[in-house]
Parts: sequence; C-alpha cells; structure tokens
Amino acid sequence: MFNLIETFSGLGSQAMALKNIGVNINLQATVEWEISAIYAYDILHNGPQNLISYRHHTKKSLLSELSKYNISADGKSVSDTLSHLNTHSLKAILAAIERTKNFVDITQVHADALPEDTDLLTYSFPCQDLSIAGRFHFNQGGINRDANNRSTLLWEVERLLFEYQASKKNMPKFLLMENVNAILSEEHRDNFEQWKECLNGFGYINQVWTLDARKFGIPQSRVRTYMLSVKADHKEAKIISNLFENYNLEAYLANDKKMKALSNFLRVDYNNEEYRQEAIDNTPKFTPSRQKIRDMNTVLATGETVHNHEFARTLTTKQDRNPNSGIIKYDSSTKICNTNKYYRNLTPRECLLLMGFSENDFNQLKQNNIEYSSNRKLLSDSKLIKMAGNSIVVDVLEVIFKYMLNIESYVKSHNFVYPIREINMVN
Repeated sequence: MFNLIETFSGLGSQAMALKNIGVNINLQATVEWEISAIYAYDILHNGPQNLISYRHHTKKSLLSELSKYNISADGKSVSDTLSHLNTHSLKAILAAIERTKNFVDITQVHADALPEDTDLLTYSFPCQDLSIAGRFHFNQGGINRDANNRSTLLWEVERLLFEYQASKKNMPKFLLMENVNAILSEEHRDNFEQWKECLNGFGYINQVWTLDARKFGIPQSRVRTYMLSVKADHKEAKIISNLFENYNLEAYLANDKKMKALSNFLRVDYNNEEYRQEAIDNTPKFTPSRQKIRDMNTVLATGETVHNHEFARTLTTKQDRNPNSGIIKYDSSTKICNTNKYYRNLTPRECLLLMGFSENDFNQLKQNNIEYSSNRKLLSDSKLIKMAGNSIVVDVLEVIFKYMLNIESYVKSHNFVYPIREINMVN
C-alpha cells in the first residue's frame, strides 16, 4: 500500500497516474478549496456518490458544517456563495470533502492532524504569480515568501515540514513539485534556490526536470518544471545523487520518439450526437475579436479531418481567448452552429483527453454532474476547461512515478532499471 497526500489536488492527476501504473494507493489526505475541483476529484476517484447518510441534513445544518472550511467558488478567495446552492449540491460537496479526506485550505492544515508514514506528498501550488500571464495581470512577487500572493502558498509546505520535524513525526519519503518553468527564470531563481536549500535542510535530495508533454506521447506543447525530492540519510544521499546524475528524465522520449496522433484526442465525428452537442456548446458567437482567434491560432482539424502533424498549444484555463490551444475549423459539411460557421474551440472532453485523462473519466464527470440552481451545474464547461488547464499531464507523471519507485527499489536492492519504460512496477 502506497500512502499519498495530494495538496493543491485539483482533479487528482497524481493519484490517477499512480493508479494507472498499477500502484495500490492509500489516499491519506487531499487539500483543495475550489468547489468544482472538490466535487470532480471525488467523482473521478471514488465514483458516484450515495448521499443516503446525509438524508437528515437540512440546508441550515449543511451550511453550518461547511462553514468550518474555507471553501472557494473561483479558486481565488473564500466563497460567500454557498447559501445560493441547493440542498442536494451542499450534500454532494460535504460528501466529497469527507470521502477524499480533504483538509480544504492549505493554510489550515497542520502536521499533527496528518497520518504518519506518508510515501509521497505532492504540491502543485498556484502558478498565477509566476507565469507570464500573471505578470500581464499585474501579479507580482513570484514565490518571494513575503509577497503574500497565491504562489507563496508554496511556503505552507515548508511550515508543514517544520511541524513534522517539531512533532518528531516521519516526514514523507518523497515530495513532488510541479509548476510553470518560469520558476527557473532569473526573476524567480533566487527564491527557488532558497526553497531547494530548505528541503536540503530537512534531509531531502532534489532533482529538477523541465519536461515537455510531447516527449511523453501527448500532442500538446506543455512544458512544465518538476522537482522530485527524496528523503535520504547520508549513505542513501550519495546513491540517489548518482542516480539523478546518470539517469535524466529530460532525455526521455515516449514510444521510441513517437508522439500519439492528434486524432486520438479530438472528437470530430459529428454523427455522434454527444460529440455534436459538445461542439455546438463550445462554438462561440462570431465577433470581430473572435475573427482574430480564427485567423491567428493553429488549426488542429478541418471539418472531420484531424491534422495529425499538428499539436495543441499549452492548455490554459480558457479556450475562448487569443491565443488559445488551437481551433477546429468547420467546412461545408460541418456547419453545425448558425452563430459561427467558421470554427469552434476545444471541448472539455478534448481538453481532459489532452491532459491524459480517459474518455471514461470524462463520462464519469458528465454523468454525475448536478445542478446547484436552475440550469446551472457544478461542473460547467468553463469549470471543466479551467480544471483541465490547471491540471498536470497524467502521462508525464506516470513516468516520473516509475522513476521514483525505481529509486526506492534501488536503494534497497541496488538494481536500477533504465530506460524508464522498462521499469518493473513496485506495489
């Protein structure tokens, strides 16, 4: 059994990747405060909810229970909108928090409340104040510990590690960070080095990789920085450092240098009624500003023909914007929307597929979506696209976790297997 704590958990791509490679995980805790992600994580990883045990709750009692948590509607600030949700939705949110052992707000998590013997703690903290887009919106300070912005939530992980140390609890064996590669830029380098030194002080050996999803088989130009930290004593530290030096994931190429065809990810068969409706729902009204989107973005498919030589640009939290990840052009046989005969954006289904989730994963979310008020659903298209854009490519994580498990096995047996795709699973 592999013990996992997933902070800033979103859709749970880390848990998904571990399951995909055959690891039997014990989810010790999650930390996620955005309503849509709280609910989506639960459905993806635990299946449909059975709310019978919540049948005696009233709306008032549910609001009282949920008031214990700092829950957010937008991922930016604590929400005061829970009272606008219907009783069924409030039950679903409370059930999701309890089923996923969700501590909700990272600033309220303390090590004494967390289980011991954690194998892996993940922290994909907010990137808004690191990214180029963040600077455009005047987000400043990066991960400077005094900046008091969303990206400085990184330092809450440091606080947790100090609390582990003070309580003499075993620290997690592994830590995994994921964020935008701007964290390595000159602007943020000193603060990132400070973070690495903090981890060294706790007895972790760190390895940083900047990895492109295209090298891992996914046709999306998504470049992200990852740091794997391994808790090690003096003897193990030298072994692990040598492994990191000799086996570099930045040299990894999936499927013998072959990226999967884009047609595996796009749904342009408009004879399929589900795909057709999803296309219509993601066809925006054509306006002068959207003419720029049509003319300036990569065409990933025309009609029902997918351009397999192309790949999507980085998925962000919105598709109806310029630039976006790419567009699907209509032709004379696929004019399915009167308000825009030229193109559509990627659908939530396609976005999730391009992040390494399966069609079954998307269908689970779609089939278990619930209305929180008249004609408004917890998992709207915009929320699903946002969650996909905030997620981590599962295929990349799978390789990182194979590498991580191989390190653990090697320290015990001195038998490291490379290339990564040949690693035997350690359960």
